[in-house]
Formats: sequence, structure tokens, C-alpha cells
Amino acid sequence: MKLSDFDFDLPDELIATRPAVPRSSARLLHAEHGGIADRIVRDLPDILHPTDRLVLNDTKVIPARLFGVRRRTGATGPSEARIEVTLLEPQADGTWAALVKPLKKLREGEDVAFSSDLTARLEARRDGQALLRFNLHGDDFDAALAEAGAMPLPPYIAAKRPADARDKQDYQTVWARKSGAVAAPTASLHFDASLLEALQARGVGLSFVTLHVGAGTFLPVKVEDVTTHKMHAEWGQVSDTAAAEIAATKAAGGRVIPVGTTALRLIESAARGGTIQPWEGDTDIFIYPGFEFAVTDGLMTNFHLPKSTLLMLVSALMGHDRIKDIYAHAIAQRYRFFSYGDSSLLVPDSKPG
Repeated sequence: MKLSDFDFDLPDELIATRPAVPRSSARLLHAEHGGIADRIVRDLPDILHPTDRLVLNDTKVIPARLFGVRRRTGATGPSEARIEVTLLEPQADGTWAALVKPLKKLREGEDVAFSSDLTARLEARRDGQALLRFNLHGDDFDAALAEAGAMPLPPYIAAKRPADARDKQDYQTVWARKSGAVAAPTASLHFDASLLEALQARGVGLSFVTLHVGAGTFLPVKVEDVTTHKMHAEWGQVSDTAAAEIAATKAAGGRVIPVGTTALRLIESAARGGTIQPWEGDTDIFIYPGFEFAVTDGLMTNFHLPKSTLLMLVSALMGHDRIKDIYAHAIAQRYRFFSYGDSSLLVPDSKPG
């Protein structure tokens, strides 16, 4: 299984830099029973069955991108350097792992000021990352970060435009509750209050799980033999309630459809014993063709980067040739790609695995 097997040509103009407004007006490619239908996300209540259950990731994206100034006084007098920080994850000792650019401009023990309230000190370097200790904690830190920080847009959007005030709403799900992600579960960005109400009126079940999406989700696969790729780890939790709801749906013959690859990876991590169980911890599960799915019956997801682990995941679910046809259709029909793009509902023709 070669990396080149998961490559395709994508016209640059199909990379979305803003989401559809309203959220549920995005296009939806519905692939089921061997066919492909062009729909709209708000059609979901008409497509799904009353016995279906959607699994939603309730992680909340933090405004993890910060721009600050390092000031220093040396033999030639005072100097300063502009420093860009992208927070990655909190550490047990109270520091934050972060990407710092340029890291060489910052010495251990020096402070970076991001606002009149928020500063951070470089405590150490580790594997090319910085360990930063902020001057604030708890609610004070959250408030200062919300004021000073920007949403950590994916590289393919950030290369086209900077994050702005709109992104603080656009790059967050309407049900976001548990802070900790530095990337959004983007398939869920298509849901708004009216769509949720329509789904519940249809009888579709909704279960919430938590997976804090990390910056590693954008890391490229660099090995030609994809089976040797090492996945990044992300923290997740499937509660007793969510596990029981998913198990009950399966027992009743209903379909379990995670919304987004993050929710799928999490519930499959919680079901490695064959059935869904309450679960909490770090998962580095890597899903590629040949994977045996324990609980997933379908997937709602956006369109993914060439040569990415997420494209390998949908190929595992639908079959490699089927995904190639689906993506060819999406490109021909001018679907919008990636985090702010359109969506798809993928239901395999036979039991995944």
C-alpha cells in the first residue's frame, strides 16, 4: 500500500477559505447503495433513518495562535523580536507545549508579551517544540487567551488569509463544550440549531463524545509504505452514557454514524475489544484499508487532503476504488474542499472492514 495510491489532483480554487452561510446550506455528497447523489446538508433529516444515531465531538477549539513581542537589553542596547506561538497541548507540570517561530530568537527564561495581561516564559525546548509557562491560570488564562488569541486555521487556509474575528465563530461547532482542541472537528461545522431540531424531530439519536483534535492532524505522511506511518496521539473520552447509547442503537439494528473522522477514530478506539465501551485516554489509532470497523456504519465528513491519513480512513470505510470515484465526482461537480468546505455522507455498500 503506497502513499502514491492516495494522491489526486485538486484545483486550488476548490479549497474553501470561508464556510457556507448558513452552515447547513453547504453541499452534501451522499454516497450509498453504489450511487452518488448531490444534496444539501439540511437534507440530512430526509436521508437518515429514525433508527440512526449520529456521534458528535463536543471538543472546543481554543484560540491557540498568539502573536507577541520578546524584548531584550544587550550590549548594543534594547532590542525586540516578533514571536508567533501556536499552542499544542497543556502539560502535567502546568506548562504548554507550543510551536514557536522563530524559536531561535527566544532564550530559556525570556518572556513573550502577547497583551497587557498575558505573557509566557520559555521554560525549555523539547523535540523542536517550546515549553511555555503563562503568567495566568484557570478562568483568567481562558479570558486573556480569548482576547489575545486567534483561531489556529489549517495551514492551507492560513496560507491564503489570516484568521479574523469571524473565525472565532465559524471555526467552532454550535455544541462545543470542552476546551482543548487546536483544530476543529470540521464535519460538525455544518450543523446549526434548526438542523439539530429537525434531526431530533425525525427521531435521529445524538450522542456526544470528546476528542481534543491536535495540530498533528495536519502532519503529512512522509513514508512511502503507509502501513509504517506513526500516528500522533490525541486525548479522548467516551462517557458511560455515550457508550450505552451507541450500544443500544447497535443492538436495535440501527446505524451508528460518526460526524467527522475524529468521532470515528474515538469510538473505534473504544471498541477495540469488539463492542463499544466507556473509554478515556490517548489514542493514536491509524485507520487505513484493511481495518475492521467494530461500530461504524457510515460517516459524515468533509473532503480531505491528498496523501493524508484522513483520506486513508475514508478509503478503509468505503473501499479505495469507490473513494476515487467519489472524489472524482466531487471535483467534477466543483464541491468545496477541506475544513471550510462542503461535506459528504458515506455509507459503505457492505459491512466495513
